[in-house]
Amino acid sequence: MIASHAGLPPLTSRFLLALCLTCGIVQAAEEPVTLRYQFQPAGRIVTQVAHRALTETTMNGTTQSVETMTDSTKTWTVIDVAEDGRATLEHSVDDVTMTSRTSDRGEIRWKSNGTDEPPPGYELVRHSLGVPLVRMVVATDGRVIDRRELRPCPPAATGDLVVVPLPEEPVLVGAEWTVPQEVVVEVPNGPRKAVRTRLRYRLDSVKDGIASIAVDTTVLTPIDDPRLEARLLERIWDGEIRFDIAQGRIVSRRTGIDRRVVGFGGPQSSVRYKASLEETLAASQHD
Repeated sequence: MIASHAGLPPLTSRFLLALCLTCGIVQAAEEPVTLRYQFQPAGRIVTQVAHRALTETTMNGTTQSVETMTDSTKTWTVIDVAEDGRATLEHSVDDVTMTSRTSDRGEIRWKSNGTDEPPPGYELVRHSLGVPLVRMVVATDGRVIDRRELRPCPPAATGDLVVVPLPEEPVLVGAEWTVPQEVVVEVPNGPRKAVRTRLRYRLDSVKDGIASIAVDTTVLTPIDDPRLEARLLERIWDGEIRFDIAQGRIVSRRTGIDRRVVGFGGPQSSVRYKASLEETLAASQHD
């Protein structure tokens, strides 16, 4: 009752009462959320992907740059869904537009749905379009139960849209979970090393049914060779994932990196790697 706030002006008492009520509402809204994927048999998940990368290499006072831009449409086809929700998925790339620019050779551009023949170095890309590349079995929390390469293809440095790991238990905003990884880096005609890394995920917010999840990478294995460190650059990235809780699907993902390594080819050498990736859900079995 207001009368219990002895000596306080009426306006002050009403303000304190409103503040207490507001605090109660906020606390009630902070309930744990369960993040789980939901796959439907014979479903398809189609995403639009834009990848940009810039590599600047300096040797003996001369800097060369290579810039690549890749826009693609990717499809995950749901082959089967078990009773426990785990799904068998096949991944394919439907089309791609590839552009590369170098400081000494200019620009090369190719669209797979055009009539031009692919330029040198892109010949194998055409044969990899519209066919299953990877088959995997994924649990509802994003764990990969099994993975099989159906055609040779380079691994995605920033993972795949449908296999981002989720926490095992319901979590509150601010909760973190980590996933250990091991990658092998090697220098052509040089050293080779297994490197332990850790992906850290954090539930930043939940708004209008969309969970915003931040992710960053930590290298756990000490690297004392700049040559290996330079080869590891593209595997160290940070980003944000937006997850539709009710539909059980990721609706967008953004990742990025901008790092430099000095001394990989001598005291006057350096390499800078700057890249970004944006992946957006275009259609799914829920649409």
